[in-house]
Amino acid sequence: MTDSAFISAATLRARLAGTILSTDPTDVVMPPGSEQWPASMREQLAASLTPAGVLVPFIDRGIEGLSILFTQRSAELKHHAGQVSFPGGRMDPGDADIAATALRETYEEVGIARENIEIIAYLDPMPTVTGYAVTPVVALVDESIELKIDKTEVEYAFEVPLQFLLDRSNERMVEREIHGSKVPMIEFHYEGQRIWGSTAFIVFQLMKMIRN
Repeated sequence: MTDSAFISAATLRARLAGTILSTDPTDVVMPPGSEQWPASMREQLAASLTPAGVLVPFIDRGIEGLSILFTQRSAELKHHAGQVSFPGGRMDPGDADIAATALRETYEEVGIARENIEIIAYLDPMPTVTGYAVTPVVALVDESIELKIDKTEVEYAFEVPLQFLLDRSNERMVEREIHGSKVPMIEFHYEGQRIWGSTAFIVFQLMKMIRN
């Protein structure tokens, strides 16, 4: 398969089939190359982490193909303010599991109800430098949905074509200073939107799974 090959919803389901939801949402998998990170950063990520879930929403736009929905977080938030993200947040005591967290937060932030969401895959929990263990929940979302954005959490939402993200030439390798050391990071830039940090890493990992 080439990066530019068309991926349908059915192909996406097949490529991501067989993934399971981790029974421990804090049992993170460290990304490749993390052994080169500063010791202080690795120690922080090995400490107690707060479980969180995010939804990676795919929308089938017909002849235009699949796209992924992202949100621009409010600048007033305590964590990840003003960043591009996926709908999601920390796990609440009433959530049955981390998938329920992602579904609940998605409804609260952008108004997509559970009945309009088909979960098709899970990624392993991954750590963030802000102390969260994030589990990405991959889903297909009904293309007819109308977003109802909670402006206290989300400034706006936008979509990026899957074909753009699959194209390796659109991956940008940058260096970010963390704990006094420069750490290599992946970014994606699309029509003025900068996708970086843990969100970009989720996209990067997911694109590898879809290409295989």
